[in-house]
Amino acid sequence: MNPSASIADTIRNMWSQSVQVLSKPSVATFEQYENKGGLREALIYVLVASILAGVFGLEGGVRGFLSGIVGTIVGFLAFTYLVFYFGKSQGGTGSLDQVAYTFALFWAPITVLFSLVALLLIITLIGIFLLPLLGLVALAVNVYFAYLAVQSSMNLRESGKIWLTLLVAAVGTFVVDRIVGAIIR
Repeated sequence: MNPSASIADTIRNMWSQSVQVLSKPSVATFEQYENKGGLREALIYVLVASILAGVFGLEGGVRGFLSGIVGTIVGFLAFTYLVFYFGKSQGGTGSLDQVAYTFALFWAPITVLFSLVALLLIITLIGIFLLPLLGLVALAVNVYFAYLAVQSSMNLRESGKIWLTLLVAAVGTFVVDRIVGAIIR
């Protein structure tokens, strides 16, 4: 992305790239876009997605909304930093900008989509019973795209190293989430 690109241009460009990543999931598709932006653009995109997701789930009130946004941004940063640093220790050659950007391309739209579906399920009341299933589907979809994104952004090809990188990042992010949650709640 152009450093002088407006926020609207950043979101528009990333949305277009997200559509491609989500509709044609592959390492090659991610590699098309991994150098189109960096951490700045990724954070803008994730922030907008977290705001939209928060609007769909306002049951926690304003405080819950704001803590959700903070938790989302901190969680995204923790996960991408851990993927980057641990991926490097596994022989990965990508940059933090590439990791953050590729992860934002799938994570932001999936978060908004699943938040909207959760809202629709809650509204129907009977759908409340489907929320745990929705959570499992969201996890599976995110893991699938994360696996592809690690291959692309960190240039890792060995399955064991990819899974280990994702596992370490997930556990580390869980710990960070608990710490942040204790602080802001």
